[in-house]
Amino acid sequence: MFLQTPMLKCRRTGQGPAVQKSQPPHQALMLQRPVQTPVLKCRRTGRGPAVQMHLEEFVDGSGDDGFIVFTLGSMVDKMPADMTITFLDAFKKIPQRVVWRHTGILPEDVPENVKIMKWLPQNDLLAHPKAKLFLTHGGSHGIYEGICHGVPMVMMPLFGDQPDNVDYMVARGVAVVIDVFDVTTEKVLEAINKVVNDTSYKEKMVNLMSVHQDHAVKPLDLAVFWTEFVVRHQGADHLRPTAHNLNWIQYHSLDTLCLLAAIVMTIAFLGLKCCCFCGRKCCVRVAKKKKVL
Repeated sequence: MFLQTPMLKCRRTGQGPAVQKSQPPHQALMLQRPVQTPVLKCRRTGRGPAVQMHLEEFVDGSGDDGFIVFTLGSMVDKMPADMTITFLDAFKKIPQRVVWRHTGILPEDVPENVKIMKWLPQNDLLAHPKAKLFLTHGGSHGIYEGICHGVPMVMMPLFGDQPDNVDYMVARGVAVVIDVFDVTTEKVLEAINKVVNDTSYKEKMVNLMSVHQDHAVKPLDLAVFWTEFVVRHQGADHLRPTAHNLNWIQYHSLDTLCLLAAIVMTIAFLGLKCCCFCGRKCCVRVAKKKKVL
């Protein structure tokens, strides 16, 4: 059985019929989607720890302007040299400090307000109170960490689900998007200044964070309960999807495909017969006209 994600099935607690109640979406970001009832979605369990010592001095020294976290995820740790220079030129012109995960070739004149790292503690940095902006590719993990800590974003989607993730965030007014194929210093500056200086982005992100963290049961407790539930009931076979009981033909919908193929072949056969019939009729008429002449 499939239900939309905001639907909550409640059992009978005594007298009276069972009811269904609607609740806020379990995921504050994503649009509603059908899922099987045994699927359990757990949110993040809370904020990250304090920033590591080697970063603490750099981020704490950012003052009231704060700092920016810049990373394109674990799969993309470098970029073309010209794009690298474009971002560095933009960072030279902003008062915020930047912590950037980058392993590619760097020019010699890296700005003093930019700290380049081969790896950075993303969640810890976003949890820091002076984090002003998250410059990201739009991966799902990074997005939820940004939401959990209430940090607005400038997003540059690359592939996969990232364009859809970015659309969700932009639609909620908590992010600005940069086209990866049209990156210029001016556009990077415009996007950063827009999100940092326009307080509506921060306010909407804080509201989104509040929705995301508002739950009746702590995520860790929920995960522990259902893990123990499955153990107590020896695998919880009653939650096993019925799709596992389908045979090979049913699982791959071969019976349905055969039916559709038969319908298509029947229509094609009847159409061919009709064409042949009409063709013979036309030939007969032409032959009769020639005999008359």
